[in-house]
Amino acid sequence: MHESPDAPADAATAASGYDPEAPRKPFNARGSFVSRCPDCRLPALNCLCPYRVAVESRARFWLLTHPIEHYKPTNTGRLIGHILPETEVFTWYRTEPDPRLLALLEDDRFAPFVVFPDDQADYAERVVGPEAVDAALADSRIPVFILLDGTWRQARRIFRRSEYLASLPVLPLKTSRLTRYRLRKAASSEHLCTAEVAAELLRISGDLEASATLDDYFEVFNENYASSRRHRQIEAPSGAMRRLLERRGGADGASDVNRT
Repeated sequence: MHESPDAPADAATAASGYDPEAPRKPFNARGSFVSRCPDCRLPALNCLCPYRVAVESRARFWLLTHPIEHYKPTNTGRLIGHILPETEVFTWYRTEPDPRLLALLEDDRFAPFVVFPDDQADYAERVVGPEAVDAALADSRIPVFILLDGTWRQARRIFRRSEYLASLPVLPLKTSRLTRYRLRKAASSEHLCTAEVAAELLRISGDLEASATLDDYFEVFNENYASSRRHRQIEAPSGAMRRLLERRGGADGASDVNRT
């Protein structure tokens, strides 16, 4: 949605952040020759894996991902699944909605919200605020944030052309945060990447530990990837790295900072 964007079917799928049914093709863009970690997909020079920390939250995320995003190592939506193992990832096809997603949308355990701006009048009656998330929790339902994972143009297409989303409440993200994403150029500093949106949603809904952990993980991803583009290995752990290592129970794990 913002890249410029029940239990999982299996733990490996959730951990990798991929839809197992998504199409595959070689990554042939700039940097395709780089040796990458098969798990985090970052250049092995600055692998992200030592900083992965699984946390829990009261809410869940379902990512409806544009097919092209699966091929982009700079996609941040997959970071959410690294931190929150119950994250679900679905590939969006206009004419073939994922049957598993359709089944989950009918499951009364969940209260799904489409995260999307409230900038058009034709769906104004569907727009809700954070209090709707609180109401779902009070009703013993699990709030689910549905993120449309792609560019802004792709996200608007997904929103408009997915009939199964048409009856769901729309939750706009109201935040003063400006993007810190440095790997793709955003049209506006107010356009957050997918991982940043998730961290803000967690913060607003009261899952502060999960929000802080995802935010730190995103920051490490951002810095590690940028450093790898400059062919520079990070040697001294940043504050975000140290906090993640401590959450892993490895306060003395600085020796794991780099994996080659």
